[in-house]
Amino acid sequence: MPNAEIQEDGTFMLGGNYLNYRKVPFINSSWYHYNTYNYYLNLTIFNRLEIVYICTLNKGIPNSNYWPPQTWGKFRNQDRHFAAKFLLIEEGMWWDYMPSIAIGTSDPTTGQGSSDYTDMSVNGTGNGYFNKYYIAATKHFNTIYGELGVHLAYLYNKRTDYPLNGPAFGINFRPNIHKNLNIIAEYDAKTINVGATYSLWADHFNFLIELQEGRYISAGLVYKVNLKGGNKWNSKVWE
Repeated sequence: MPNAEIQEDGTFMLGGNYLNYRKVPFINSSWYHYNTYNYYLNLTIFNRLEIVYICTLNKGIPNSNYWPPQTWGKFRNQDRHFAAKFLLIEEGMWWDYMPSIAIGTSDPTTGQGSSDYTDMSVNGTGNGYFNKYYIAATKHFNTIYGELGVHLAYLYNKRTDYPLNGPAFGINFRPNIHKNLNIIAEYDAKTINVGATYSLWADHFNFLIELQEGRYISAGLVYKVNLKGGNKWNSKVWE
């Protein structure tokens, strides 16, 4: 689910994931199901804006008129989209209990032609599979056992293959006894999921794992570096 956490200014992330097909709209809505992979680039600017470029691999669908027979059942294409998040209000900005608030979007525009990406109407079942808009709030609390994060968001789109129009909420916990571990539970407006991230090498590498509906595994690895030469990390990886 989206949250209102933001990376440090100048943070660049390169990552990839193994995805259960239930997490991928253009596979989940098709009769031909298969697990897949994605990779992405993520850059944070001015401690306010995160921009992400994401590619998700897809296979040729057997017995399809669109896909040539030599591509059937093989990874021969990819869905490409952008995502962005903008931090409106920093946590604790005006008072101690003020949450951070951010707005964001994923796959916001698509094209009817091969190169015209000006059509903002990504409703229905066509291209723009990962489309969503959201507003999110995040607040962290220090406890005697560790840091607790509470997240609330509202998601919206006009898709018919993967409709979103409702709240999402989640929590994460970083225990004091092992702060490299981050345990997560969420309702993402569609399903209840649990997972964790684990950071290594001064937070330059992060391993991620998620159990969608508590049973379907997706996992990934992120490499993180600060292009401005900073060494202060907030260890918060945005999904």
